[in-house]
Amino acid sequence: MKNLEDYVESIIDFPKKGIVFRDVTSVIGDKDGLKLAIDSMQEKLSNIEFDVVVAPESRGFIFGMPISYNLNKSFVPVRKKGKLPRKTISKSYDLEYGSAVLEMHKDSVKQGDRVVIVDDLIATGGTLKAIIDMVESLGGNVVRICSLIELVDLKARKLLAGYDIVSCIEYKGE
Repeated sequence: MKNLEDYVESIIDFPKKGIVFRDVTSVIGDKDGLKLAIDSMQEKLSNIEFDVVVAPESRGFIFGMPISYNLNKSFVPVRKKGKLPRKTISKSYDLEYGSAVLEMHKDSVKQGDRVVIVDDLIATGGTLKAIIDMVESLGGNVVRICSLIELVDLKARKLLAGYDIVSCIEYKGE
């Protein structure tokens, strides 16, 4: 049986020279890889109580939705600015190569909800910090952040200090 890491393709010098891009599409493109990824992430959530899964588009949706379904939890999508139809809250954040704005519906997280944030990759932590800020502004409590892959040398844990972070695979380097 393959390990989860065996399904991740590493693309050298993408999107720029010196970067090793960890491609999750190679994981989800294989039925066994996809099942192992979802099962592995779900296992990382087995020891906590939570109410809601929050995940950013687009790859966070891939992992967050089946976890929500399997564990009978509600799912909250976080989208890029202008993509959600009802009243939203928004948060600007820095990316590795620029900045962006994320939004979520104002009524998506309720006061006291215990929230798990699910994403495919933790890099610098900017996206996750923006999501945390929005969840907390709505009265939610982030009880865990769960990712498939974490790029540990980008030091997201420093930005996200105080939060419970778990990842299935850790890679050194950018």
